[in-house]
Amino acid sequence: MARGRAPGFDATREEILAHAARLFANHGFAATSMNQVAEACAVSKPTLYHYVRDKHELLALICQTHLQQLADLVDEVTARQLPPPEHLRALIRSFVLAYGESQHEHRVLTEDMKFLDEAHRGPLIEVERRVLARFADAVAALRPELRGVHLHKPLTMLLFGMINWTFTWLRPDGALTYEAMAPMVADLFFGGLGAVKAELPPGTSLTTPSDPVPNPMPDTPRMA
Repeated sequence: MARGRAPGFDATREEILAHAARLFANHGFAATSMNQVAEACAVSKPTLYHYVRDKHELLALICQTHLQQLADLVDEVTARQLPPPEHLRALIRSFVLAYGESQHEHRVLTEDMKFLDEAHRGPLIEVERRVLARFADAVAALRPELRGVHLHKPLTMLLFGMINWTFTWLRPDGALTYEAMAPMVADLFFGGLGAVKAELPPGTSLTTPSDPVPNPMPDTPRMA
């Protein structure tokens, strides 16, 4: 008979992931040992291996959990069935706040996912692409003509360019909070979005819907 998980398994593993994310974010994945993770979690190394197979699975779980939380945020905002402007603003706000609350996990995602093999990295990239596509649809809902010239996805990448790296300079304990920053990001994007022309220079060809979707949260650039 297969041995079941002990009560509290998931909660304990979440704690382990949080400690590991902090270590990876502060010291880098390659420079962090499983001994350091075990010490930070106040458990023995054999106990640590009861929850994860190895350091790469630990990294994969951190990235997977963080990405799933972001995908869930998109679903939660979509379920509210807001008008297009409020919908995009709500998406921006939810992501800015999520990045502020999960700075370690987001740094690991953006900087360390490259250490995973294709079997682990491939599904994560697919989640990223789905998140980007949902944001791009929200942009296109505001400016439908941009979809016709395939500009809704590049503009979404510019939006992510604003919010992706906020965690590197905006201190959670600073005078400017993530709550205050979220509407600024939205105002800046909305203010500029209206000025974008839905036309391309002659001879220009952008990504078509059948092409690979760019990654909105890159560890290394993957622009199609």
